[in-house]
Amino acid sequence: MSAGSKVQFSEREALLFHSQGRPGKIEIIASKPMATQRDLSLAYSPGVAVPVRAIAADPATAYDYTAKGNLVAVISNGTAILGLGNLGALASKPVMEGKAVLFKRFADVDSIDIELATEDVDKFIAAVELMEPSFGGINLEDIKAPECFIIEQTLRERMNIPVFHDDQHGTAIISAAGLINAAHLTGRRLEDMKVVVNGAGAASISCTELAKALGVKPDNVIMCDSKGVIYQGRTEGMNQWKSAHAVETDKRTLAEAIEGADVFLGLSVAGALTGEMVKTMAAKPIIFAMANPDPEITPDDALAAAPDAIIATGRSDYPNQVNNVLGFPFIFRGALDVHATTINEEMKVAAAQALAALARQNVPEEVAAAYGGQAPSFGPDYIIPAPFDPRLMEIVPAAVAQAAMDTGVARKPILDMAAYRHTLRGRLNPTTSVLSLADETARANPKRVVFAEAEEEVVLRAAIQFRDGGYGTPVLVGRDDVPDRLRALGIDDPESFELHNSRVSPLVPRMVDYLYERLQRRGYLRREVEAMVNQDRNVFGALLVALGEADAMITGVTRTYARSLRQVLRVIDPMKGRRPCGIHIIVGKNHTVFMADTMVNERPTGPDLAGIAESAAQLARRLGHEPRVAFLSYSTFGNPVGKNLESIREAIAILDQRQPNFEYEGEMAPDVALNPSVMKSYPFSRLSGPANILVMPGLQSANISAKLMRELSGDTVIGPILVGMDKPVQIASMSSTASDLMTLAVLAGAEIAR
Repeated sequence: MSAGSKVQFSEREALLFHSQGRPGKIEIIASKPMATQRDLSLAYSPGVAVPVRAIAADPATAYDYTAKGNLVAVISNGTAILGLGNLGALASKPVMEGKAVLFKRFADVDSIDIELATEDVDKFIAAVELMEPSFGGINLEDIKAPECFIIEQTLRERMNIPVFHDDQHGTAIISAAGLINAAHLTGRRLEDMKVVVNGAGAASISCTELAKALGVKPDNVIMCDSKGVIYQGRTEGMNQWKSAHAVETDKRTLAEAIEGADVFLGLSVAGALTGEMVKTMAAKPIIFAMANPDPEITPDDALAAAPDAIIATGRSDYPNQVNNVLGFPFIFRGALDVHATTINEEMKVAAAQALAALARQNVPEEVAAAYGGQAPSFGPDYIIPAPFDPRLMEIVPAAVAQAAMDTGVARKPILDMAAYRHTLRGRLNPTTSVLSLADETARANPKRVVFAEAEEEVVLRAAIQFRDGGYGTPVLVGRDDVPDRLRALGIDDPESFELHNSRVSPLVPRMVDYLYERLQRRGYLRREVEAMVNQDRNVFGALLVALGEADAMITGVTRTYARSLRQVLRVIDPMKGRRPCGIHIIVGKNHTVFMADTMVNERPTGPDLAGIAESAAQLARRLGHEPRVAFLSYSTFGNPVGKNLESIREAIAILDQRQPNFEYEGEMAPDVALNPSVMKSYPFSRLSGPANILVMPGLQSANISAKLMRELSGDTVIGPILVGMDKPVQIASMSSTASDLMTLAVLAGAEIAR
């Protein structure tokens, strides 16, 4: 991942994200059916009395009969909110909701945010301590130092569930993983390294303690704060936590301390480390500049001073991001699964070592696909795993759980670790990880994407998000009033956006020549081609892509899908040997179903259906799934007998001849394809499990089914996604939101859906 600009967005976009629809970012959904009176009787009175008595008799059964074992409280008083300072408990609520979302998204841990309106340490401790019956763990967040040390230590002593201050330990664990690998790459041993830590807050002290736990010798670590080196005998600005790391030295400034150092760990302020200081460090220096939002030194400046340096920051737009999301969800996952009483030093070390080992492994196919086929590999620019690597969910919790068992803090030991790892793999949907990786790929390889309907507000908002998110350059197609529309959306410099007006564009003559050569033998006169280029935004936008003026295109909100596709096909051909088709992706918590063809082919023939299956299987693989294709019908293997099964049977015969590397079967009804218990009635089926690709028999049933799923299901529906085109083109539905358009633009830019 190359260096670039920070991910940006407007204040308006951030407020809309948090306010549109249901305000906030979390909601509570019942995990059991609540449709009938019997359901309600079991859920509450009188049925609830049975587990109540069971828990009263044996408190450990609370983990069996309630959500306690998968529930974490995210608690703050708002005294140190991100980099914003002490803004109070209520102002911290959006951050705590966000943390709860990350717990669920990355590790399937249910979480609820709690904001306590007190800066009194004793009151805070008393409030949290009383919550122990409700939760399986406590995640403390955004509490200023030194109060955070007192709060965490006291709660760990008083409570019999894990208490974890992520601002301290999360950063420490991720940086420790990077330190292990940086030492490996530079041929160093941890016990021999000389380390300088700049900053003496909660995260700095935790990083220092964990580095020492890994093997770095205490005498080889010098810590600095805003007043200089923390040395034995210093009295100014000291407290008991800083004093624990004071060393005997005559060095008094960071510049003096850094001379000859192997490692710089920065958790302080931007610009604290200069290039001149870097030049005085040991050969192949290891520099972790983790101040946010701007590091102590940029990677470019550090490499200018020491080209052989290994550098990590807290930023996603530089290599080696020290990102806490690599740690806390998976650490709690492992701790909760063994009913741990605490998160101890050994569990943190195990997490760091697991992360370090993961970065040294070959990157799996789904991650490589999301990086455009150019998978990162272990080296100076990849010492920490990517945040969206799906293997994190399996590897880190298992290591943490094992450490908990080895150190005697696990109340429910795991007897079969292989089975546990298999369970972890099934808890999350790989699609969500790979779609997130597509975001990272688009940022790492920004493309020029045509937004063909730039006079529409929803399109302009998506284009703004695309540019400010660092995904690439939006190429707007519209008339002269587009800059005014951008100003109305809060853009101060609309002239910074690239705008093409087909009526006055200097590219028009070249476009007309190109398109007339394509269409002259299809009955089009040159003046008709000129009119299309001048007046049809989809034709003009597609020509920008065809002529190499842009890399990809998105359209669809002002015209029907069929009409937009016809216009695009006048300019851009399908891929050789492929037939374009539309695929909707239904994404649930731990399942993904691909539905095809939902948009293009009205009455697909047998060869069409076979090609659709192959295109859908390719997309499924790119999103991390092993394809299992079901050709759907009202009939299952000829029962009932029907008159419209020939095309499906022909498709099966074609695939039998081609021998594709995926499972397929049909014709079959949806319940046979998706329900394992129903599938058992057909033991001869070639599917090894429920289908994840549903090839529909015709456009009418396909389109109706996809739109019903979008409106009625609780799952996320992505699409339609157009596959089979020679150039990356996506056609959205007319009801698309800016977020929908952004997803399609990123998929087009990352070339996931071709």
